Amino acid sequence: MVEFLNGLGYSFLLWKFGLTGQTVAYALLFSALLVITFIDLDHKIIPNEITLPGMAIGLIAATLILPQGFWNSFIGLLLGGGLFYLIADLSQRILKQEGMGGGDIKLIAMIGAFLGWQSVLLTIFIGALLGSVVGLFLIIVSGKGRRYPIPFGPFLSIGALTALFWGSEILWWYFNGGFWGR
Repeated sequence: MVEFLNGLGYSFLLWKFGLTGQTVAYALLFSALLVITFIDLDHKIIPNEITLPGMAIGLIAATLILPQGFWNSFIGLLLGGGLFYLIADLSQRILKQEGMGGGDIKLIAMIGAFLGWQSVLLTIFIGALLGSVVGLFLIIVSGKGRRYPIPFGPFLSIGALTALFWGSEILWWYFNGGFWGR
């Protein structure tokens, strides 16, 4: 399944970006997100061995071949990781429970390094929306409580891939009136 999805993802990357250095960088991101998704679903962890090198690779790729450049990438890394760190810290202090793991913080920082600050915000929005819908579904259909842990990595991965493939179009649509027009 993982190999099939990886091949399908690479095909979409080639279709979207052509045979370029960008495609190679995004293929690394795609494979990392795919592996993280299945590990998080199975074990509810996101390995540092993937996210920490991924942050460095994202920054290097942004400096050399990705269109957003180093500073956009660096801000994306700090913004994504910083927001999630703040949420996790507040959850720990106020609710006295872990609401988000450290793996999610490093994952969103890695995504920010590859995609930049605007796309990391879009990723967070899409991931939170999908996670909320699935969480509500589990509460309603299966009787799971609010405290039932749901791995967030897969939702962030879907959000990141949506931002990668259609982020420009989504942001253009949003800033030009969205559903309500201008």
